[in-house]
Amino acid sequence: MQIKDSVVFVTGANRGIGRAFVETLLESGASRVYASARNLSTLDALVVLDPRRVRAIELDVTDAAAARAAAGLAQDVTLLINNAAIATLGAPTQVSLERVRDNMETNFFGTLNVINAFLPALERRQGTIVNMLTIVALASMPALAAYNASKAAALSLTQSFRAELAKRGVTVHGVFPGPVDTEMSREVDLPKTPAIDVARAILTGVETGEEDIFPDPMSQQVYAAWRQDHKAVERQFASR
Repeated sequence: MQIKDSVVFVTGANRGIGRAFVETLLESGASRVYASARNLSTLDALVVLDPRRVRAIELDVTDAAAARAAAGLAQDVTLLINNAAIATLGAPTQVSLERVRDNMETNFFGTLNVINAFLPALERRQGTIVNMLTIVALASMPALAAYNASKAAALSLTQSFRAELAKRGVTVHGVFPGPVDTEMSREVDLPKTPAIDVARAILTGVETGEEDIFPDPMSQQVYAAWRQDHKAVERQFASR
C-alpha cells in the first residue's frame, strides 16, 4: 500500500513510537490520521501539528466495547497500526501474576480487540494492519518475562490473522524492533534507535510489502543471527 493519501488509525499515539508514527504519517502525505490514547488530553500536542488531518480519539485497547466505538468513528480507515503496549520488568519468578495479566490484556488482547473492531472497515477497503511486536518475541530476555510472553502471543496472533485475512484482501505486517529510545525502554541498558527513525523504516517496509519488518540495526542483526542459529540467540539473550 501507499502511505500518501491513506487514512490511518494509530493506537498508543500520545508518545514514543506512536507519536513518531503520527509525525511520519503527516510528512508522508497521509490524508487523515486518527490518533488514539487512553487519555484524550495527552493527544493535544499531536492535533496541533495539523488540526485538519489529525483527529484525537480516546481508546483503552483492553476495552472491546471502546474499540468498537472507536472503529465507528473511523470507518474510512485503510491502515491500522496496533502500537499501544506496556512492558513490565521482571524475571518469571519475580513478576506478579497480576502484572503478567496486565501485559497480556494490553499487548495481546488489546491487539485482538482493535483488529476485530476495525475488520469490517479494513475489508471494505482491502486495507492493511501493522502489529508492533518486538525482537524478544523471537528469543526471550528473562528480565522481560511478561512482555516477552505477551508479544510472542501477539506474534502468533499476527500470523493467524495474516493467513485468515489474505483471502479477504487485508494485508498483515509484524514489526520486530530492538530497543527504541522511548520512555518505555528507559531502563533497558542497550543502544537505542530514535523513534522517528523506526517509524520511518516501518512505513517504508509497509509500502514495499515486507510481511515481517525489522526496522533498526539491532533487530536486523539479531534476526540474521536467529535465522542462522536460533539457539545461540536464545543463549545470548538468556545471559542479559
